[in-house]
Amino acid sequence: MIDWIPDTLDTGKPRYKAIADAIAEDIRTGRLNDGVRLPPQRQLAAKLGIDFTTVSRAYAEAQARGHVESHVGRGTFVKGRVVTDRPDPSRVGEADLAMNMPPEPEDPELRRRMQEGVGYVSANLIGLLRYQSATGSERDRVAASSWLSMRGMVPALERVAVTPGAHATMAAILSIITRPGDTVLCEAITYPGFRNVAGRFRLNLVGVEMDKDGILPEALEAAILEHGPKALYLNPTLQNPTTLTIPEDRRLAIAQILRRHDLTLIEDDAYGFIPTKAPAPIALSAPDLTWHIGGLAKCIGAGLRLAFTIAPSPRCARHLAQSIRAMCVMPSPLSMALVTQWIEDGTADSIRRFVRAESAARQALVAEILTNVDYRGTENAFNIWLDLPDGVSRADVVARMARRPIGLMPSDAFTVLGDPREQLRISLGGPSSRETLRENLNFLSDALTPNIFMG
Repeated sequence: MIDWIPDTLDTGKPRYKAIADAIAEDIRTGRLNDGVRLPPQRQLAAKLGIDFTTVSRAYAEAQARGHVESHVGRGTFVKGRVVTDRPDPSRVGEADLAMNMPPEPEDPELRRRMQEGVGYVSANLIGLLRYQSATGSERDRVAASSWLSMRGMVPALERVAVTPGAHATMAAILSIITRPGDTVLCEAITYPGFRNVAGRFRLNLVGVEMDKDGILPEALEAAILEHGPKALYLNPTLQNPTTLTIPEDRRLAIAQILRRHDLTLIEDDAYGFIPTKAPAPIALSAPDLTWHIGGLAKCIGAGLRLAFTIAPSPRCARHLAQSIRAMCVMPSPLSMALVTQWIEDGTADSIRRFVRAESAARQALVAEILTNVDYRGTENAFNIWLDLPDGVSRADVVARMARRPIGLMPSDAFTVLGDPREQLRISLGGPSSRETLRENLNFLSDALTPNIFMG
C-alpha cells in the first residue's frame, strides 16, 4: 500500500471528483503505478479531514472511469496507465482532407477530460462489445435528448434515436420514404454526401433555386407542383458548402409550404449546435413532417459516427430502428457510451465551445489573408465558399494546391441545378494548426493570382 494523498482538492469541482481526477493524473505521471493499493477509504478521509462517504464516492468514480478496481476485503488497486502518452503515428496522420472537418482540440485539459471518457469506456468494454439496441439504450437516448434541447428540441423520448452517423441515417430514412425513381428536392447547391446517398437509391434529385438566404419559397412551391416529390432535404444552418444560414422568417415560410403540401422534410442540422445563436430548427414548426438529424461529426467528432435523430412520430422511429437494424445493425455501443459520458460530465459541451471559438478565429484568419478575392464565410463555419477570379479555373487551383494539407473541393461536387461555376469549398479545420492554416492560406492567395503563380 502506498501512502498516497491528492496534491490538492481546491479545483473548483466537488471533492469526490477532485480526488478521482488526482488519481487519474497521478497514474498518468507515473506517481501511481499498476497494481498499487490505494489507502483505505477511512484512512484517506481522516488524512484529508473530509467525510468517509466523499472518499468512497471518489473511489467509485475512479472505478467507473476504469482507473482502479476494488476487491472486498483486499482494498482498491490502481489498474495501470489507462491512457497512453505515446500516440501511434499511423493513427495520428490519418485524415481525409476531402471532408469538411472541425478544428481539433489542442488544450491539454480538454484532451485530458476527453481521455477520461475513454477510461470509462474501457471499464465497461466487455458489455459494450455486445449486440445492442438499433437506436440506443434509454440512457443514451436521454443524453441525446439533453443534447438536442440546446436546439430547443424536447420531443417525446419515443421519437429520439441514436443512429450510426448522418449518412447512414439519411440512407435509412430514404429506404423508408422513397422507392427508386422517386423525386427528392434539395438546395441548388447542396451537400454532396446527400447527393451520393440519393444516387445509391436511384432517386431523381432536383435542385431548388436559392438566394443568399437559402431556397426561395416560391421556387420550392413551383418545384413541388411540377415534380411531386417525396421529400425535401435541407442543410439550413451554416450550409455546406455556402456557409449560409436560413433566417427564421424564411424557415417559417418553408414550413408553411411543407404543411400545405404534406411534404416530408429531412433536416440535416450538422452545424446547428455550433453558433451561439442559430435560428430554431424547421422541425419545431413542422414536427410531424420532419426527420431531424443532429449529427455529431461537426460539433464533437466525425470518428464517432453518431447522430441524434428525431423521427416525425413514435411509429416512424420504430420504422427507423427496423431500417437501421437491416442496414447497419446498430450504432457503435462504444461510441454511444463515450458520447453519453461526455454529455453527462460536460466534456461534450466543452468540445462544442472549443469548435465554436476556434472556427471563428480561423474565419478571422481568412479575412486577414484573402483580401483580394470574393468568398462567402460565416463566423463559425469550418469552410469558405470561394468565387475564383477571372482567368483562374477551379482545376488550376486544385492542381496548384495538390500537395498542400488543406481541403479543396470544386463546385462540381455540390451543384444540382445548373452548370457548376468557378467556385471552390476551402476547408479550414482538421488536423492542421492555426499556423499551418495561415501558411496554406498564404499559398492559396498566391495560387489565386492570374499569371503570377510560380509553383
